[in-house]
Amino acid sequence: MDQPADSAVTDLFVIGGGINGCGIARDAAGRGLSVTLAEMNDLASATSSAATKLFHGGLRYLEYFEFRLVREALVEREVLLSAMPHISWPMRFVLPYHKDMRFEANTPTSNLLSLVMPWMKGRRPAWLIRLGLFLYDHLGGRKILPPTSTVDLTTAPEGAPLKPHFTKAYEYSDCWVEDSRLVVLNAQDAVARGARVLTRTEMTGAVSENGLWRIETRNTETGEMQTHHARMLVNAGGPWVGDVLQTKVRLNSREGVRLVRGSHIVTRRLYDHDKCYFFQGTDGRIIFAIPYETDFTLIGTTDEDHEDPSVKPVCTEAEQDYLLSFANQYFERPVTRDDIVWTFSGVRPLHDDGSTSATAATRDYTLKVDTSAGAPMLNVFGGKITTYRRLAESALVKIAVQLGKAGEAWTEGAALPGGDFPVSGVADLITGLQRDYPFLTDFWAQRLVRAYGTQAAIILGDAASAADLGQDFGATLTEAEVAWLMTHEFARTAEDVIWRRTKLGLRLDADQVRALDEWMARCRRDAAAAAE
Repeated sequence: MDQPADSAVTDLFVIGGGINGCGIARDAAGRGLSVTLAEMNDLASATSSAATKLFHGGLRYLEYFEFRLVREALVEREVLLSAMPHISWPMRFVLPYHKDMRFEANTPTSNLLSLVMPWMKGRRPAWLIRLGLFLYDHLGGRKILPPTSTVDLTTAPEGAPLKPHFTKAYEYSDCWVEDSRLVVLNAQDAVARGARVLTRTEMTGAVSENGLWRIETRNTETGEMQTHHARMLVNAGGPWVGDVLQTKVRLNSREGVRLVRGSHIVTRRLYDHDKCYFFQGTDGRIIFAIPYETDFTLIGTTDEDHEDPSVKPVCTEAEQDYLLSFANQYFERPVTRDDIVWTFSGVRPLHDDGSTSATAATRDYTLKVDTSAGAPMLNVFGGKITTYRRLAESALVKIAVQLGKAGEAWTEGAALPGGDFPVSGVADLITGLQRDYPFLTDFWAQRLVRAYGTQAAIILGDAASAADLGQDFGATLTEAEVAWLMTHEFARTAEDVIWRRTKLGLRLDADQVRALDEWMARCRRDAAAAAE
């Protein structure tokens, strides 16, 4: 799906194929701007496929008085849910309460409470948690999601997996999102609106000439060099935003980025219901335990400083032990290393606000325009997946000032590809897909709808049986689906398919993955030969 560069001058050249880069590219293309985006690896290959996979306001950010960020994120939850009901859905979060809950040291709320109620130093009293949840319910003008309620863990099914001394919990709403699919669908829509998206294309340098940027790129598969020209650069390099500034564009900037590693473990399924747990530790930290891919549980995340973006983040043994120990403060049946089936880790590129700890560093975004080179460059620092659309809108405001043009905001209420159906319509879509394609199992139909929404029927086409979909790679993955992913969703390798377009890597064995990679390699060779 990559398109060749040409000598024309584009309005924007976006560096980085994560959620912020693809979100900005989509918004800009929809306003009529010409856009080229370059990603040195696969889309969502770094931070944007390694999130905790939630659209959430950030309940704990209230302790840092981040009211604007929380309100914006709470409003966005329902905007985004309505635009992508296939890859995002409501989820209830169970917050068990016990008297030993603590704040992280030196949060603004902890300091204030210690000042006015010194006998409460470091504690999270029940009334304070309930006040926070009241604010959480009302800051964002909630319309779709249900409000907070209280749960009796001694009788409710949510209490069954927990240790018996947890007798009370609060239950509130947030949303799940398939993070890497969100990125790909934004890129797909950007292309549909006229943008060029170049994956496996590294930006090696950029210089300003006569008020324009001359950008050099290298195809990381073929080594081919190309030159592009643009009126404005957008540096959405995520963990590499500082590297782009300092070594690729060579601008002096006082803005800094703080790299924070967040690691997760995926275990066998630990409980039977479909709700998430919000666990608070005696050290003031929090983790989530979330139902994942039907048969698994996702536990995370950690917050550790990560010095070098070129060092691939991994979930260390120490982080695995930390997450297991944390979860075992709550679960009655101990969770052990033998339960872990997969781990993943990502680096959050937070704006460096001078916070003393990685946990305290702000998750808000900062957008800075630099014109010192003679042509404008927008640098994107920080941000969280929930506010990516608002970040893109804010970026377009700054872009409009520099380019003297940028149409009206349009993404609020605009469905992503496959998301053109009601939030309540998933079950009907699954039922309709199985009616039209009776060979689909329940798991298969649900997986397709949750990945592709209304586009699932396009992938299946006029197939009357599973055999009509071509080679079976295992776990309901077929040749027809992989061909769609290569043609419409930028996939190039088996890894792209099984860990970012889907999570079928949890279900396929090594031989099946090898067969998939070989089939995709043949397709790439055939396509290259046909293009010659």
